[in-house]
Amino acid sequence: MACFERTSPALKEILLKIYRAEKSVEIDHQMHEFGSVQYHVQCSASDPHQTYLSISMPLLSEGLQFTSRLPNYTLDVVKGIYPDVVEIIEPPKDGYQLTLRLNFARLPHSKVSTKIITEISSVQAVILGSQLKAMLRLVDSQEISQGMYKPIKLIYHPGEPFYVIKQPAKITAVFPMRFKENTDVIIATTFFQELVVVGSTGACAKAPHCIWSPIPPPELRGEPIEDLSTNGGFVSFDITFRHVEGKKLDKTVWNLLNFYTFVKYHVKSTRGFIHRRMRKRLGDLVEILQNAGIEEEEQIKNKVQGFKSVRKLARFPRPEILKRRFNFSKKLKRIRSRLKIHGFSRFRRRWLTMPKFSSVTRYTKLK
Repeated sequence: MACFERTSPALKEILLKIYRAEKSVEIDHQMHEFGSVQYHVQCSASDPHQTYLSISMPLLSEGLQFTSRLPNYTLDVVKGIYPDVVEIIEPPKDGYQLTLRLNFARLPHSKVSTKIITEISSVQAVILGSQLKAMLRLVDSQEISQGMYKPIKLIYHPGEPFYVIKQPAKITAVFPMRFKENTDVIIATTFFQELVVVGSTGACAKAPHCIWSPIPPPELRGEPIEDLSTNGGFVSFDITFRHVEGKKLDKTVWNLLNFYTFVKYHVKSTRGFIHRRMRKRLGDLVEILQNAGIEEEEQIKNKVQGFKSVRKLARFPRPEILKRRFNFSKKLKRIRSRLKIHGFSRFRRRWLTMPKFSSVTRYTKLK
């Protein structure tokens, strides 16, 4: 996925490595970046202060009248980065559109040097934006008459084309949106609908007017069917003169070129947020189930312990079980000790002191 910043991180890292090297280094490095941008960095140990940077990228559209040489206003912007350090080599190296000679010996030894190298690393954004700037500069041109013009197809990254349509007093940029997964379609469609609603509020009155439609807009009638076959609909932005005046032009161009990247970033972040919430919710439910299982195990354990005590009692005969459980003798002693009958003690002593007679003698005496 492309970086939202204009600066190339890889190119900046290599240039800083060459500038901060204590000894002369030999570098001949080629690299590719998002948008089919190609860099070639050369640095010789015999001439450590001279570094050559060549840049190449395909045209945004075959319909634009650009040759291998960049427009003059683009070259002027590149020269204006830091004239004492950056020098344009003519003609450029074969296979590249621009070759720069960088003299790091003229860089000031302060934080300004890092800033200058950062600006040099963003030269690909200047070249890439120059093609789109050529069209946006005509947004307020008097040459545009009433009526619509044929859409111009632009391709910043393969498989992600968008259209620029010149109209009276504005230029419309249309983005056909395609996604591989159905979940991404749902998230992106919701995002587009919210973007249209927010764009119509007063807080975004100065922003370009945004429109989302599930079907192609009328301006794209006649375009190839394979370019209009989408599952995410079409997003359109109306660019007026106030959006391209002064320094706003560079920002508008860069935002249009990276709109696909911004949407992908939003969809990916939203999907990650949903997954985190689902995992957290699942963890909470698992914790609840685990706690319920622990409580159930404790209840079963208590029941099992009760069954063990019953089994121990079942090994003894019933009288012994009753004796162990109830212990009637102790209870009877407690009950007997609590009963007190007045005069019973004297009667008992007299009865014990009386002479003992047999049953026959006792009967004859009584008779």
